[in-house]
Amino acid sequence: MLFRMIRGVLFHQKGKMLLIALTIALGASLATGMLNVVLGVEEKVNKELKNYGANIVVKPKDSSLLSDIYDVGEGSELNTAYLREDELGKLKTIFWAFNIVDFTPFLDTQVRVSGGDPVSVTGTWFNHHLDLPTGESLDAGVIGMRSWWDITEGRWLDEKDENAASEVMAGAALAERRGWHAGDVIRLTGSHGEKDVTLAGIYDAGGSEDEQLFATLDLVQFLTDRDGKVASVEVSALTTPDNELARRAARNPAALSSRDYETWYCTAYVSAICYQIQEVMTGSVASAVRKVAESEGTILDKTKLLMILITALSLVGSALGISNLVTASVMERSQEIGLLKAIGAKDRSITGVVMTEILITALLGFAAGYLIGFGFAQLIGQSVFGSSIDMDPKVAPIVAGLIALVTMAGSLPAIRMVLRLRPAEVLHGGH
Repeated sequence: MLFRMIRGVLFHQKGKMLLIALTIALGASLATGMLNVVLGVEEKVNKELKNYGANIVVKPKDSSLLSDIYDVGEGSELNTAYLREDELGKLKTIFWAFNIVDFTPFLDTQVRVSGGDPVSVTGTWFNHHLDLPTGESLDAGVIGMRSWWDITEGRWLDEKDENAASEVMAGAALAERRGWHAGDVIRLTGSHGEKDVTLAGIYDAGGSEDEQLFATLDLVQFLTDRDGKVASVEVSALTTPDNELARRAARNPAALSSRDYETWYCTAYVSAICYQIQEVMTGSVASAVRKVAESEGTILDKTKLLMILITALSLVGSALGISNLVTASVMERSQEIGLLKAIGAKDRSITGVVMTEILITALLGFAAGYLIGFGFAQLIGQSVFGSSIDMDPKVAPIVAGLIALVTMAGSLPAIRMVLRLRPAEVLHGGH
């Protein structure tokens, strides 16, 4: 009997049931898409933000102390502390090695250009090929770390080119003032050597770098007689936003309990990654670029909050739509329900029938919405992040639970109508 009544409603009121299913499918699809993006957005957003600079800077410990006391810059002659270039590969051997997206060393000095005034030149990697202690290899350098630079003339310096050691890049402001163009040959005279180099390209960085020259690290080491030495290293790492534990660890890791220390060390907090870098690089001190690290956490939190709000609003909209459609369906069936009550059917039984009909419709809507939501998540991933979004298995039961709550909440006005319905009034009105 129950099955026959439910089948009759589904077929005789298929238009309204279809609308209810469609309303639920729309809410489920948006919830599925948004929740999958929320759960997978952290890595995506972090990778996007890594295109705009490093969030960790590594310096020699002695140099850092000297800078704090005397305000000595990296290019100062008083700065005699350096890191070892041959240890840079160790960055990819720490516990969070896979979170190190890119890194590049820097060595600054002053040179005279073609006998003229001193100019700041920075030695660095561009697309430096590095063989790691793990047996892997990678290309790291400033091309990835400064991807927003606009090359106005020429090209990026390519370290894989055999002429790379005789090439430099000039900032737009410096090149304009000196009248330089890509392809020009200039002579660099350092404290311990000189070399004729070609301008491979001119870049517009939009900052102080526009007044500098950038050259290969080997060239600046040759000009300054600092073979195998670097003044600092910028590291771009995927990190987890800081919490109270991370802030306590940043102040003093030794003060943590063994359990807290293990949790902190095995979580990708920026302070944990800095600590591990110091463990593998001799005489180094790694510190977070706080503005960048905190901005990443803030942007990530706000992005997640926005998506959760969109999901909540979509479910509220679905609840309102379900409420209107179910109420209209019950009103149309008021005589049928009044007759059932007149022949002895209990309110509980009638309510059970109505809710069963709605939940079956909701199940169909959820199934369709979940599949649509999968495509919706991929659309967001490809259009915003340029990559696909992995479907998290936790999303299906979460969305199913939310849809069940929304469906029940939307059905409450209709259930109240069923309970208040008086058989005599309904059947008398029917005549």
